[in-house]
Amino acid sequence: MRATIWNSLPLFLQLLLQFTVLSLSKPPPLPLPPPLPVLPVPTASQLKWQRREIIMFYHFGVNTFTNSEWGTGHESPLIFNPTALNTSQWITAATAAGVSLVILTAKHHDGFCLWPSRYTHHSVAHSPWMDGNGDVVRDFVTAASSSGTDVGLYLSPWDRHDRTYGHDVAYNEHYLGQLYELLTNYGKISEIWFDGAKGANATNMTYNFQDWFGMTKQLQGSINIFSDAGPDLRWVGDETGAAGETSWSLINRTRLRIGDASLESYLIAGDPRGADWVPPECDVSIRPGWFWHEDEKPKPLNQLLDIYYKSVGRNCVLLLNVPPNKTGLVSDGDIQRLREFRLAIDTIFNHDIAGGSVVKASSERGGKWGAFTANNVADGEAGTYWTPAKEEKKGGFWIELRGLNPRSKFNVVRIEEAIWMGQRIRRHRVYVDGHVVVRNGTTVGHKRLYRLRRPVAARRVRIRILKSRGPPLLSALGLHFDPYG
Repeated sequence: MRATIWNSLPLFLQLLLQFTVLSLSKPPPLPLPPPLPVLPVPTASQLKWQRREIIMFYHFGVNTFTNSEWGTGHESPLIFNPTALNTSQWITAATAAGVSLVILTAKHHDGFCLWPSRYTHHSVAHSPWMDGNGDVVRDFVTAASSSGTDVGLYLSPWDRHDRTYGHDVAYNEHYLGQLYELLTNYGKISEIWFDGAKGANATNMTYNFQDWFGMTKQLQGSINIFSDAGPDLRWVGDETGAAGETSWSLINRTRLRIGDASLESYLIAGDPRGADWVPPECDVSIRPGWFWHEDEKPKPLNQLLDIYYKSVGRNCVLLLNVPPNKTGLVSDGDIQRLREFRLAIDTIFNHDIAGGSVVKASSERGGKWGAFTANNVADGEAGTYWTPAKEEKKGGFWIELRGLNPRSKFNVVRIEEAIWMGQRIRRHRVYVDGHVVVRNGTTVGHKRLYRLRRPVAARRVRIRILKSRGPPLLSALGLHFDPYG
């Protein structure tokens, strides 16, 4: 019966029906894959480190008891006797500030070791604290592990106490011995801190950094090594907590020499042609000094916020030093300032004025049904991003937040790149309702924060990418109000 009905239809109608059925059964087009990464890209441990944004330093040792910044190396271990040392209190102060990685000065330039090293008598083992049976490093690691906080250690290459210092082979062997103790006796270490400081007794002293780095990676495969030249993290070039307006995670390590002050400008800016991913770390103390001094107070909140914008807001991680006092505790004033600091950051950034806005772009890879749409910058997901459909063209690409509530004023613009695919943006601009607010911005990286001179009410905000290493990839855009400015 059905065959009879079909055969009775005109031929053109049979063909039309067959074409319609085939068209409806045709599978949808396959989505475009992600664009190729632009090398170099971060390792998993570097990416985890970058996303921490703020980490913490603890300078503690004999200098705490002598009211000095650089010890002489001739201090008696008998002066080290904190009466109420509680590393759990240190970690509580860090976690209250939103910090997930803490670094301890296991040995500073004076050579005094906060663990019972078998290679020296200048250590806690010869102090009255806990009758010589204490181990600050052990207590620190245990307290951090109990709270789920990761640990880093600083082992000063410069040692003003040890008599082998100044003798290349003997001291490098001594240093490797102490480094081995720290990397094998205390579990997982997430960051190791080296610097190039040298004193008068180091005229002919050569640090065998490559040997140190090699053993470190052998013993702790996922560790990040910090020094002026990496290999994983680099110094930003100053101790004020401020990165440059241009801040690349890329650099050429072959140009760097640890301890060479002439390279500070290169360290600050990085290198868009760099072959190595070595992101910058900004170190600064919450107080004027690195060690605790009774007559010093913590920096005011507005100064700490300024540091945050100039470090985290310029593609860096902020390493904030908080020195314990003579009793072995972080002072109440420092803890209060840390809480204020965290509260201020949360107050500013926990509310995004751009939430609910419509996002439009010059183009989208794969079109509106693809995986790289403009809406990705406002979805709150860390792994998604927008990228345009075409190669770079004259005038650059743009992405715009539209439909903003003009009654909701903002004074902070946040831009983030998908850095796991490489750092790309070389030059950009920010427009508010068609007027330029930030002119000729350069790098973005993990996070770029712009504080405007005054709060702005707007219906739309546009980011124009003028120059990029390959197609730009933006993972987030946000607008915030900072009441502390």
